[in-house]
Amino acid sequence: MGKLDNKVAIITGGASGIGEGMVDLFAKEGAIVIAADINEEALEKAGQKANVHGMKLNVSSDEDWQALAKAVNDRFGKIDILVNNAGISSEKPFEEIDAQDWQKMLSINGFGPFAGMKHVAPYMAAQKKGSIVNISSYTALIGQGFNHYSASKGAVRALSKAAATTFGRQGVRVNALFPGIIETPMTQSLNTSKELLDRLIQATPLQRLGQAIDIANAALFLASDDSSYITGSELVIDGGYSAQ
Repeated sequence: MGKLDNKVAIITGGASGIGEGMVDLFAKEGAIVIAADINEEALEKAGQKANVHGMKLNVSSDEDWQALAKAVNDRFGKIDILVNNAGISSEKPFEEIDAQDWQKMLSINGFGPFAGMKHVAPYMAAQKKGSIVNISSYTALIGQGFNHYSASKGAVRALSKAAATTFGRQGVRVNALFPGIIETPMTQSLNTSKELLDRLIQATPLQRLGQAIDIANAALFLASDDSSYITGSELVIDGGYSAQ
C-alpha cells in the first residue's frame, strides 16, 4: 500500500530534474500524477510512465493555470496535491540584472506558484482537503545571492505562509521546502568547475551535494497524510549549509 494511494497530484516542472524525481516517487506511492511542464519533448517521455500524465503548462500564464486545474479536476474528479516546483535560475551578477531579467524571473518563480495556488486551492477547498508544497530555496533564508533569483524564492516563502493561513480553515495545507544545491540539469554547470564544486561540498556539514530523491522524499512527506497536522511550515534540505 502506497502513501499516496487514490490521490491525484499535479507537479510542475515534472519532466526533468527535481520534478521528475517527485513524479516518479509519487507514482510509485500510488498517486495519479500530472507532470506539468513547458518542455513538450520531455513531457512526451514522462507520459509514457505508469500512472503519469504529461500536460503542457506555462506556469507564468494565468490562463494556462486556470485551464489545467479545470481539466485535471474534470478528468479525475479531484485534485489532492499540488507541488509548485517549476522554476528557472540565473548566474548573472547583480550589476547586469535589469528590469526585464527581474520580470522574467519573478513571473516564473514567483507568479507561477501564486497562480497555481490561486486556481488549484479552490478545488481542494471544495473537497475540504488538500496539500500544497512550494519549492523555495535556501537562498531565501540566508544572506546569499543579491539577485532576482533570491528575491523570487523569498516571494515563494512569503506566499506559502500567507496561503497556509488563507486556506487552512478550508482544510488545505500549504508548506514550503528549501533545497540547498541539488545535482540536477539546472546546476550541471557546477560540474565544469571542480574547484567550485569542492568548495561547496567542503562548506556543507554533510559533505555532499543533494540529490533529487532528497527533495522528493521530503515532498512526499508533506504531500501525504503523514503530515496532516502540518501547515505553514518550512523544511530546509541543504545538508546543514544554512545552519552555520
